[in-house]
Amino acid sequence: MPSPTAPVALIDLEALADNYRILCERAKPAKVGAAVKANAYGVGLAPVARILFESGCRTFFTAHFEEALTLRTVLPQAIIAVLHGLTPPAFGEAIAARIVPVINTLEALEAWQRCARRRGEALLAFIHLDTGMNRLGLAPPEGEILAAEPARLDGITVSAWLSHLACADDAEHPKTTAQLHAFQAILKKLPAAPVSLANSSGIFRGQDYLFDLVRPGAALYGINPTPPLPNPMRAVVTLRAPILQVRGVDAPMTVGYGATHVIPKKGRVATVALGYADGFLRSLGNKGRGKIGDHLVPVIGRVSMDLVTLDVSALPDGAVYPGSMVEFIGPHYTLDQLAADAGTIGYEILTGLGSRIERVYRFTEPREARS
Repeated sequence: MPSPTAPVALIDLEALADNYRILCERAKPAKVGAAVKANAYGVGLAPVARILFESGCRTFFTAHFEEALTLRTVLPQAIIAVLHGLTPPAFGEAIAARIVPVINTLEALEAWQRCARRRGEALLAFIHLDTGMNRLGLAPPEGEILAAEPARLDGITVSAWLSHLACADDAEHPKTTAQLHAFQAILKKLPAAPVSLANSSGIFRGQDYLFDLVRPGAALYGINPTPPLPNPMRAVVTLRAPILQVRGVDAPMTVGYGATHVIPKKGRVATVALGYADGFLRSLGNKGRGKIGDHLVPVIGRVSMDLVTLDVSALPDGAVYPGSMVEFIGPHYTLDQLAADAGTIGYEILTGLGSRIERVYRFTEPREARS
């Protein structure tokens, strides 16, 4: 039972499943894996993983080994890969749990190969080839070394060659095409294996980017993968928080820390149980919005650690009272809109939703209706 004074995130698992199906349709004939790092982008690892597996997803990507171990307890049969790779002390536990590293350096490949030799068995690995992100992955010279020295792959079964797009959400950016061409060029020199390139936005860049496996993350959780076009995905998260107090105010009163909002005329202010400790960013002070009933109302004053204040002067008296809920992410003020007002992206908003926010998982239709 949600606390009457705590914010609540309603997680629509059916919308999540629908987003997976939308991406599967868009990515055909490629298979669709899922990025579930950072507690499934803040939405909740276990319930997200279960519904995605039920929907047909079989390959999952985490950032850290510990995330992968947790996921294995939820999904005994899934393919689980660790994007940050593994260190030798974790090799035995990873192999026992059937967790696959993403290899990012030749040194990591050598260590994994030595482990395979000691065990006398072939070991699986995804191998990341950097094509211009300059973050993780084998740099182009390392890719050339690997192509010239195929014995470096002895004892390794390549689950997939993968790379990662830097600018796929910008349809006009030339770097995306350049990365595709760089990836295609190095693949021609390497042994045949499945190939994975497209992230959420990459799936919408056309057939050339799909290859064998795509790795969406943000789009699964309702973030728009095709800005500035309309969002093709369903919203997954609705964020609400209760009003704690309503008070009358008049000029020249001020609201909140720093007195950054000056009351222009007589009105009312509602104080809501949501703050930057919950992930409602301080940058939303004097520019965020909430929805009460059918009315959008502005945030006034600074966002504080636990509280935010709204100007509710224009609302009917009966519409605003302690205990009534304010919607901060929803159909009339989307995750992407809130992120834009905060000067960030939907990824940061979702992954920043705090532990005090009670996550309530639900289906928009009864389970029977979905079968």
